[in-house]
Amino acid sequence: MSILSRLFAKTDPREAMRPLYNAVVMRGREAHWYADGAVPDTLDGRFDMIAGVLSFVLLRLEQEADRKQESVWLTEIFVDDMDGQLRQIGIGDMIVGKHIGKMMSALGGRLSAYRSALTGTDGLEEALLRNLYRGNAPGAHEVRHVAQALAAFWEALQVTPAEPLLEGRLP
Repeated sequence: MSILSRLFAKTDPREAMRPLYNAVVMRGREAHWYADGAVPDTLDGRFDMIAGVLSFVLLRLEQEADRKQESVWLTEIFVDDMDGQLRQIGIGDMIVGKHIGKMMSALGGRLSAYRSALTGTDGLEEALLRNLYRGNAPGAHEVRHVAQALAAFWEALQVTPAEPLLEGRLP
């Protein structure tokens, strides 16, 4: 749907993806990631964890040929949310776009890294060390906790039909 169509539409079709986005954010904010997985409880750490969960959901939707538009809408909601978060913490209009560009690049990098990890090209723990922990590895137990939890999430996503996912019902 073009931007002009959305501007003149009575409702934003992206809003149908809001329950799924909210579920992704809630999953990314679960305490165990930060307590047991030693994900830094900082703005960057929370961004990285939400981007990680979002990446897994987007990779799952990527498997559905007829769900490409929903993936785009979900990503657009993420961008809108990050834009709002940046403005809320006081980032000015002049540089918000630059920050959003970096965030989108980071999301793209995570999608690529996690795709490779899930297809066996790279290990998930290695991908997490580079992308979630940004090279500042906690102990092996913490990394393993996150890797196992995300791997279990991925396995559950694989057997969950697209419709419940799109309704925001994550496994």
